[in-house]
Amino acid sequence: MAKQKLSGAEIVVEELKTEGAEVAFGIPGGALLDLYDVLYKEEAIRHILMRHEQCAAHAADGYARVSGKAGVCIATSGPGATNLVTGLANANMDSSPVVALTGQVPTSVIGTNAFQEASTFTITMPITKHNFLVKRTEDLPKVIHNAFYIANTGRKGVVLVDLPTDILAGVAEVDLHPKETFAGYKPNIKPNQVQIKRVVEVLANAERPLILAGGGVISADAAEELRHLADFLGAPVVTTLMGKGAIPENHPFCLGMAGMHGQLYANRAINECDALLALGTRFSDRTTGWQLDQFAPDATLIHVDIDTAEINKNMQVDIPIVGDVKLALSGILKLLEKKRAKKSGSEWEKRIKKMHSACDSCVEDISMEGASVSDMLIKEISRILDDDAIVTTEVGQCQMFAAHYYMTRKPRTFISSGGLGTMGFGFPAAIGAKVAAPDKKVVDIAGDGSFLMTCQDMATCVENDIPVVVCIFDNRYLGMVRQWQELFYEKKYAHTGLGITPDFVKLAGAFGCYSERVEKPEDLKDALNNAFESGKPAVLDMIVGKEDKVLPMIPPGGGITGMIGTERCKHI
Repeated sequence: MAKQKLSGAEIVVEELKTEGAEVAFGIPGGALLDLYDVLYKEEAIRHILMRHEQCAAHAADGYARVSGKAGVCIATSGPGATNLVTGLANANMDSSPVVALTGQVPTSVIGTNAFQEASTFTITMPITKHNFLVKRTEDLPKVIHNAFYIANTGRKGVVLVDLPTDILAGVAEVDLHPKETFAGYKPNIKPNQVQIKRVVEVLANAERPLILAGGGVISADAAEELRHLADFLGAPVVTTLMGKGAIPENHPFCLGMAGMHGQLYANRAINECDALLALGTRFSDRTTGWQLDQFAPDATLIHVDIDTAEINKNMQVDIPIVGDVKLALSGILKLLEKKRAKKSGSEWEKRIKKMHSACDSCVEDISMEGASVSDMLIKEISRILDDDAIVTTEVGQCQMFAAHYYMTRKPRTFISSGGLGTMGFGFPAAIGAKVAAPDKKVVDIAGDGSFLMTCQDMATCVENDIPVVVCIFDNRYLGMVRQWQELFYEKKYAHTGLGITPDFVKLAGAFGCYSERVEKPEDLKDALNNAFESGKPAVLDMIVGKEDKVLPMIPPGGGITGMIGTERCKHI
């Protein structure tokens, strides 16, 4: 292809189109005027003006998780870039592919504390997979190409490109759409076949095999292989928070989420298994608890992950496999089928089905003795929404209620903040999710404290016709912190009460959203239908018990065998 003479801003936009970027979430500023001048004339890329840069990053994150493509966010120099930081850290910790473009002061004044200057490159280095500070206009084609390549391959993550104003304004003669990749970046995709054979031997001989599915299963689009393996082995599947949706939660071998706020039976299965196959998970403390000696103490531990750095970092394992989860599962299945090692009707399988039935009774019984209003609301949402609906969550009690009681049946339909636990994530993530899947219903399960952190982007929804529905768990507390204060700090509710403001119905109405208050769980179905039929962004203010608790849970410093609040779950 012949070289073309283009400005830096034109190069950036041309490369964005080549990389398949159809949407960008951002806020312009002085350092980005050249870029926005080009975007103004570009019809192939939809720009959505957010009301806060953190929300732009979360929206790009939500878009990426639903679509499987890299999300794009844009912010200007200085405070614009620093406002992105929380959202970028969140996406990177959850292995979500996001490309962030930030404005920067001219290269000639970098380091002089020029107006709206911040050292975005150094600030974001610890919280991105990689970042670039572009110093020559002619480098832009390769930089943008590599940003998407790095974000989308290996362990997916965030790549930031810092764009000084003179680089965007400068003109260079360049070859567009380069194919060469970053020289030092060669992610290992193919699993070691010797290790695969070792895994097959362990699984074929195990009496009580168990699969732990993390977010890497969804990222690798390996849900079908996971289900096939579970059926073939007669092995139960437990998930991490990020792995929720990797297997349908009504599957007979699915025991739900494990860990700190996991299902009792998921943790019990971990405690009893003799072989644990962990897929695309980093064994975070929220999954294992703090006492690692209680986590699968009698099991041969197998860990499949695409990131070498995660192997033996948190848990010492017996058989590590570095590579793509989908390829690893395909290899394991192929050899198991060749060995004709199919298992069915074992005592372990019978026990798992009994535990699954117990889990089902806990989830399905909407009026079970001891159930809180919060429990019942989530169960009702689960009954109302179809299998294709997308649920995002804020962080805290609302998130854990959703993880427990919302029945997820498909990958990429449950979107939550895992590693960073970012309050305010769910609503802007819902915006990105709805943009990625406009024909699907999108509901944000929110806490009142979380929603208040990013609610200004109701304006974004109204102005851009993005009809997401926010269901607020309104208890006027920072609920999860209050729960810990109740259980572990003698009910000293230090600075967790939110007071009586605002009136969420009036607040949403002021933005032009549909709004309604839900006083009782039985009123939720009509309210949700009203919200969807309105065709507008909507807020449902759901009144819940001020002291509702999400249980069971592992107490601070505990392990998975020491869950508290399990009385309601003991149906075996």
